[in-house]
Amino acid sequence: MKVFRGSTFKADRPWGAVDIANMDGITTRLHWTDRPYEWHVNDGEEVFAVLAGRVEMKYRQAGDELSTILEAGDVFYAAAGTEHVAHPIGEARILVVERAGSV
Repeated sequence: MKVFRGSTFKADRPWGAVDIANMDGITTRLHWTDRPYEWHVNDGEEVFAVLAGRVEMKYRQAGDELSTILEAGDVFYAAAGTEHVAHPIGEARILVVERAGSV
């Protein structure tokens, strides 16, 4: 048993993370960041839950670039092949569930 404090976790670098679990090749990680990630496509599905802070999630769909603002408690689901990038607005703490080794 272990408790992770998502509202106060801070990594030593942007997108630093602590591994919470690896269940049959699916990882759950708690991330802290204050900087954008990079445009990428995961090799599987991804669940991205904002625990604290705000994040502008940009994504491409049918050739169009779209975005949405995610508040604490919001969840973004990226189907396999969805190109996306997260831009935190200030500091953010994010729970990410994805295939182990995914970008």
